[in-house]
Amino acid sequence: MDAEDLDSRTRTQSGCIPPHLVTRLLELGHHEMVEAWAADGEWFCAREHARSLTARDGHAEALRVLDPYVATGWWTAAEAAAEVLEGWGKAEEAIALVRPHTEGGGSLELAFCARLLARHARADEAFSLLAPHVAEWIPAAALVEVAAVAGRDEDAADLLTARIRARYDCDHCGSPSCGRGGLTPWNALELLAEIRERQGRIDDAVALLRNRATTSVNNRDRLADLLARHDRLDELADYARVEHHGHAAACLVEWLEERGDVEGAITVLRNRVDARTGFSHPDVHLARFLERHGRVDEAITVMRALVDDHSEDWTVSMLCTLYTDHGRAREGLAHLDDLLPGQQDWEFFRSRITLLAACGLHEEAIAQARAHPEGDSSYAAWTIAEVLADAGRPEEAVTELERHPTANSEVLARYLIDLGRIEEAVAHLRRPRPRPLWPAATTDTDTPPF
Repeated sequence: MDAEDLDSRTRTQSGCIPPHLVTRLLELGHHEMVEAWAADGEWFCAREHARSLTARDGHAEALRVLDPYVATGWWTAAEAAAEVLEGWGKAEEAIALVRPHTEGGGSLELAFCARLLARHARADEAFSLLAPHVAEWIPAAALVEVAAVAGRDEDAADLLTARIRARYDCDHCGSPSCGRGGLTPWNALELLAEIRERQGRIDDAVALLRNRATTSVNNRDRLADLLARHDRLDELADYARVEHHGHAAACLVEWLEERGDVEGAITVLRNRVDARTGFSHPDVHLARFLERHGRVDEAITVMRALVDDHSEDWTVSMLCTLYTDHGRAREGLAHLDDLLPGQQDWEFFRSRITLLAACGLHEEAIAQARAHPEGDSSYAAWTIAEVLADAGRPEEAVTELERHPTANSEVLARYLIDLGRIEEAVAHLRRPRPRPLWPAATTDTDTPPF
């Protein structure tokens, strides 16, 4: 095994058996096959087999499964083995295993090792390990967690405050307005606010979060979440009205829904739809909320208004899925034909194929898909295979996908696994995918073509 190859295949989930198909193999009872591939360089098989052994108190056997991967020096394997050791009550051995990986200063390795140390009465050591790396956002986040265990909140706050002040010391001109003296770590204000909240200094935490440059990360707004946690509803509502992305409004909707105020949540969402600012496609959020609360007619009305005004492939697909999921495929088909008569773009046309299949018109759906100008493409084969499988013809679905085996390897493998053709499925998955060829470098020129 080679660490670089393992890391590449794991990150891209190509040339290997991906985790969701390992899960499918186990669901179908192919435990011995998963075990065999675990010993043959299939990391996701090894990880799941080790977890299965650990769940049955087979920690020693789990470590033996992971040992060949750990021996390559690959961090991901060392992390998994450390978790097994910790769960076995051998925390010191776990620490000894991962500690050498921190010597290169990698963020993930530092954060994992520090949290492990803190969980086992070595929080001060963990704090010292992370403090020199406070300018990096992952170690900084771990530092704030470790500080709570070590009782060193103020020490962590001092380190972060120094970083926040340093952003004004621009090496170029000394002015924060030039944009070159950026905050490092970027989450310093959020982390300092977390400490202040933990100390009960809620107003200070709110003030810090109001000064962030980046307000939303992963569709969450930490100021909105803080206000919600402390039931500061009026402030949250005021903030939701002006916050551009709409994540504060989404937080307010969650808060109202959790307390049973469905109508209040709908009002917030309808106001975002009417305002037409921020919150990408607030109509979609409103429709999903209405559907979740059983108000399907209203959800369809909202989505129909959206696609009638401006049709995009994904919003049309969502509307058609709404029709299909609630037994109204024929109504959806009629609306689609009125909305996009004669539309041949595959991105829209595939919604028609799905609706035809949901109406039980599988043969018509297959015929129309194959007759489409893009009916010979790999993505059309995927849709046709879904229709064939839905009609109870999985073998034909496999035949369809085998026309484009490289492009559809995971989908093809899923059907093969369900048919019991496991070796064929794995052969498709393990086949190396061709890497893209980048164009050769060229020199700049002002002579056409540029």
